[in-house]
Amino acid sequence: MRNRKVSGHFIMRKTQNSNQTIGSPAFEAEIEIAKIEHPLIEAGRMFARNISAVIGALMLLGIIFLTLVMPHFYSVDPFDMVWRPLSPPGTETVPFGTDYLGRDILAGIIHGGRATLAVGGSAALLTVVIGISVGSLAGYYGGWVDEILMRVTEFFQVLPTLLFAMVIVALFRPSVVTVAVSIGIVSWTAVARLTRSEFLRIRSLDYVRASRSIGSRNARIIWMVILPNAMPPLVVQSALTVGVAILFEAGLSFLGLSDPNVMSWGFMIGSSRDYLMDAWWTVTIPGIFIFLTVLSVSLIGDGLNDATNPKLRDR
Repeated sequence: MRNRKVSGHFIMRKTQNSNQTIGSPAFEAEIEIAKIEHPLIEAGRMFARNISAVIGALMLLGIIFLTLVMPHFYSVDPFDMVWRPLSPPGTETVPFGTDYLGRDILAGIIHGGRATLAVGGSAALLTVVIGISVGSLAGYYGGWVDEILMRVTEFFQVLPTLLFAMVIVALFRPSVVTVAVSIGIVSWTAVARLTRSEFLRIRSLDYVRASRSIGSRNARIIWMVILPNAMPPLVVQSALTVGVAILFEAGLSFLGLSDPNVMSWGFMIGSSRDYLMDAWWTVTIPGIFIFLTVLSVSLIGDGLNDATNPKLRDR
């Protein structure tokens, strides 16, 4: 008897010299109980085999290292005038050049990345929390609960998201918290609809009926039974939401709707947009870092989709 492992399972082959019959003690003694690979381990292995996803993860780790660790080694204040205004890249102590006020572009990239990533991450978290909460309740209960929640979702979905976020920020004092909350409030509809569709699909499956038959409360069924099994597509959507939130933050900062006392990549682009033709580096360099960040998140999202979707693992 020989065992051949295929995708975490063992397929048994009977050799020509084996005379045992199925069910006999000798046959049962030769069967080796194989441990099935844990889904998270298998998904991680599939993710590691995706070259583009690994590149995206390394890019994102590099950007996080740049924004969290490098400020301790490059302590130049991004708001200080350190050199002649509009100095090109490669000028002595300012490798990325300066803007129209003589501020160091490199210092702005290093220190401004923290605000950009913080707003993008917190806004994405708020988006996911609102979307999963609304979608799970609508998909599980159905009926009038579904009708009300989906009408609210459609109301937010038809509104111009950037314009609505601008109105929210303008009503309050522009700050990092205000920008993050405004982005989260206007961006949750896609997550809610995806969560609802997954709950509608899963709620009628046998293991959910079994959990309901033994007297489990609705809250336990929603959060402990259905939601963990609906997480793979939600994880992918959550990763992509981070990139969208970063673009939203850059757009609001570009329009001047951000905290003027906090440096961010979008703020750098917005403050130097009038000098684009004369000093391209003041806008292009922050734009490149925004592009790389969103690209890395998108690559990670695609890799998670391939790793968690069984239909795409062999693609």
